[in-house]
Amino acid sequence: MNGWTVAATAALAVGVGATVWGVATGPLRRRVVAQNLSTSLACPALLLLSEGYDRPSYVDLALLLALLGPVGTLVFARLLVEDLAADPPRTWGLTYAVAAFGAAVVIAVCVAAGPSRALVKLLVVGALLIGGNLTASRALSGGFAGSRRG
Repeated sequence: MNGWTVAATAALAVGVGATVWGVATGPLRRRVVAQNLSTSLACPALLLLSEGYDRPSYVDLALLLALLGPVGTLVFARLLVEDLAADPPRTWGLTYAVAAFGAAVVIAVCVAAGPSRALVKLLVVGALLIGGNLTASRALSGGFAGSRRG
């Protein structure tokens, strides 16, 4: 067991515990935020595991999750727009914390990977992870200014 796998285990333990608690309890707004949090924490964990086990294929899984995770949150936001309109989630503190964690993991794995084609893939994963997380959180908290609700 090395530092990469320890960090991935810690991220998954804290992330899975928080998301299971959020999905299992509380109002609807907490449940959709927990769903968004689960994909936003699983992606950096996959990046850490790819470096820890020296498995580049885990980066492909992280890329797929970074692309499809926010899409699932946007689908939930669209389907639950009426229910969330009365009591929208306030997710900005959590969103910025998870985005900072994702950025820190991507930077650390990029430094470990060194200059190569894998570095470009890691940067794409990081951009999708952070951009998708911010977009999905914005959609959950009430949509974008200047657009119709939903």
